[in-house]
Amino acid sequence: MMLRYALQTIRDRKGGFLGALLALMCAAALITACGTLLETGLRGRITTERYAATPLIVSADQNVHRTTVKHKGNGKTKTKHKAKPVAERAWLPAATADRVRALDGVHAVVPELTFLAQPLSDGRKHMSADRPSYGHSWASAPLTPFAIIAGRAPSSADDVVIDRGLAERAGLQPGDRLTVQSTGVPRPYRVSGIAAPTSADASLRPGASRASAVSPTSKTSTGSGVPAGVADRADDVHRADLRQQTSLFFAPAEAERLAARPGRISALGVIPEPGTDPGRLEQRVEQALKGTTAQVAAGDERGPVEFLDAAGARIKLISMGGAMGGTALLVAVLVVVGTFALSIQQRHRELALLRAIAATPRQVRRLLGREALLVGAVAGVLGSCAGLPLAGWLHSRFIDMGAVPASLERTAGIFPLFSAVAITLVGAWAAARISGRRISRIRPAEAMAESAVEGDRPAWGRIVAGLVLLAGGLVLVAVLGILRTEAASTPVTFLAVVVLATSVSLLGPLLVRATAALLAGPLRQAGPGGRLATANLRGHAARMAAVVTPLTLLIGMTCTVLFVQPTLGDAARTQAREGTRATAVLVGQGPGVPSAVARKIRATPGVSAATEVVRTTVRVGLDKYTAQGVTPAGLSRTWDPDVTSGSLNGFTTTARPAAISELAADRLGLGPGDGLALHLGDGTPATFTVVAVYARGLGFGDLTLPHDQVARHMDNPLAATVLVASELGRDELATGIAEFPGIAVLEPAAVDRLQADRTQANAEVNYLAMGLVLAFTAIAVVNTLAMSVSERIREFAMLRLAGATRRQVLRMLRIEALAVLLLATVLGTGIALAVLTAFSVGMTGSAAPGVLPLVYAEVVGAAALLTLVATALPGRLALRTRPVEVATSRQ
Repeated sequence: MMLRYALQTIRDRKGGFLGALLALMCAAALITACGTLLETGLRGRITTERYAATPLIVSADQNVHRTTVKHKGNGKTKTKHKAKPVAERAWLPAATADRVRALDGVHAVVPELTFLAQPLSDGRKHMSADRPSYGHSWASAPLTPFAIIAGRAPSSADDVVIDRGLAERAGLQPGDRLTVQSTGVPRPYRVSGIAAPTSADASLRPGASRASAVSPTSKTSTGSGVPAGVADRADDVHRADLRQQTSLFFAPAEAERLAARPGRISALGVIPEPGTDPGRLEQRVEQALKGTTAQVAAGDERGPVEFLDAAGARIKLISMGGAMGGTALLVAVLVVVGTFALSIQQRHRELALLRAIAATPRQVRRLLGREALLVGAVAGVLGSCAGLPLAGWLHSRFIDMGAVPASLERTAGIFPLFSAVAITLVGAWAAARISGRRISRIRPAEAMAESAVEGDRPAWGRIVAGLVLLAGGLVLVAVLGILRTEAASTPVTFLAVVVLATSVSLLGPLLVRATAALLAGPLRQAGPGGRLATANLRGHAARMAAVVTPLTLLIGMTCTVLFVQPTLGDAARTQAREGTRATAVLVGQGPGVPSAVARKIRATPGVSAATEVVRTTVRVGLDKYTAQGVTPAGLSRTWDPDVTSGSLNGFTTTARPAAISELAADRLGLGPGDGLALHLGDGTPATFTVVAVYARGLGFGDLTLPHDQVARHMDNPLAATVLVASELGRDELATGIAEFPGIAVLEPAAVDRLQADRTQANAEVNYLAMGLVLAFTAIAVVNTLAMSVSERIREFAMLRLAGATRRQVLRMLRIEALAVLLLATVLGTGIALAVLTAFSVGMTGSAAPGVLPLVYAEVVGAAALLTLVATALPGRLALRTRPVEVATSRQ
């Protein structure tokens, strides 16, 4: 019976339920998109390219491990094991190949070297920088396998083989010259050949097994490591070029020199004998490597070995999807509850009549619940279907921004779809039950009275709940003021905004009435429209409060999202600018500045110091810290981190010195003279001695270590910048290093700009991630305003019949909208300012949020435009019907 009544109600009141349907549908789409990103991070497939023909890959463990044993009171112990990835590639001892080569079923072992090798433009050719570029030994070409399609294999230190994709993009042919920036000084090479991946079918055609086709040590392979016959047959090469990277192949001896890791390799490819069971061979390899840091990967596990950034992006995507999804869910709950509350409030008279004709509270609750479930089911299905393309768009945008590599494939499972539908159903049902709680509980006579005239104040329960949430929001703001890391502060920041906005939704009627009292005088000066608006604000505070809530959330959340990064970035740039004593800064147009450039500039007369700076992250325990490596000589002449204890002189007198920021020192409990045990970028354990503690940690990172001891454990050992203290001008310095291509001499302010660029890159990802939540909130604002206005047709008709003109009614609506906008702007700005100030105190130590006045004006202007348009359009539509017809139809 209740289901039939629910269907009838929805059919008769389509307009009233349309707003709830739209809000729920947007919520379902947002939850599906966030869930898909989260699922992609959890189990997204990382495709392999260069290891396509190699069933087993042996690599070093890319994680730092910690095992803790907790003793329980009953004498038992609980062991926990945790692992965190390192920032750089961990390398294997070359001798690892000897353990594997002699195993039964192993046809060949192919050592792999992967190192920085960036082609540099010569002004004529276009060198695409949209993908990473790596150098390899030509001996590892069988891993894909690669085959020469033009020219020949590299035979000398001056030769390089490039992949077909680079050759086509840059217009290169065998015999051309190509300058490559690797781990040392840029060097010109002769393009000896062009290579491309061979088809999988070619390597397995009759008469040529996979092992013989790809192994450089097999009897049927060529001396260059290319499968016999494949290099001479163009029909064996398909068009599946490398999509995620650029590969340059060097002669083996030159590759070892450029890799600069003597006695070490980045991976091993294991080629099985024909007919060998890969699973059993994998077990034998694992057993042979037991007790070492080597790990064996097969199948889809090879992708994370090849693309370390994709494996790290999984964690970022899980964190991003979880944070974005959690915030979206909280916002969705707040918006949906507000929408249903407005919808039920508009049906107050109808529900009161049901109570008056003997409908029980349970029947009213069941009616509202079934209506919500029906609307929620439709909205959940439509929204979840719309969420899939939204997730695909988000994934592609993250790839374009560099936050997620293209090698991490998006996973579109059914879990996000079903979760979105389930959450939508539960959310709709709960929102309807919460919103209809009062009308179903009070006596019929009271319900009829409230349907005619709104109560003087909200229920005490609502006021108490609002005050509790207000207190909770203030507690979150206080906690935010003591959080010192961005990872801990960010979720608390957005949670505080949502909690405070929720308290506004509960205390909204009181706030609207207070606003009406304050604005009564100015509104009276606006004529009849102003007086009518004042009366509506006082008499229909609950309806107006339903509009204030999403507007407050929109302004507060938008300001918070837009000004969190500037707050942090401004402090970091200020510290970097104030802490740079150098008179000039060297930067590379390619991947960095080689050490040879710094040595040359130091030898230039008039230069007193040149400090090379490399940047990475290290692990102290399992915690990640930003670190920089600096050359010690003349450090105090180029760099001033504001040392608060100890001295930078220790960098020249201590064997393994380290300087540490005050934040890191507080977290780790360290001071000058203490030992600092950590894992460097590639996971190598090391112990340093703290010689200084400095205050400018935001500008220069948590840890500062000796350059040589950091750079040799990085994938890119080139300096990010070289700080130069000199009496010479920029032109004179540039003349001294003219022999090195791609090196620019900039003013010290360049450090500020470089810091701004890095901050902006991170900010863009955050803007996109939270932009969908803000878009959803903006839709909720328009939706709520449209619902609020469209249901006032009878009220407008009565005003028209009483003598008000159409223009006066529209003027009343505009004044109401502006009053609501003013209140929402004050509340939203206050919430954002409180949260941002606390964030600034915690992260920078000063209450100086980075608010940009012009951007803030744009936010308020956009909110005003939404408010006025969403009020004017439904108002004009509502006034099209003749007042007499409206009055007659509602009798």
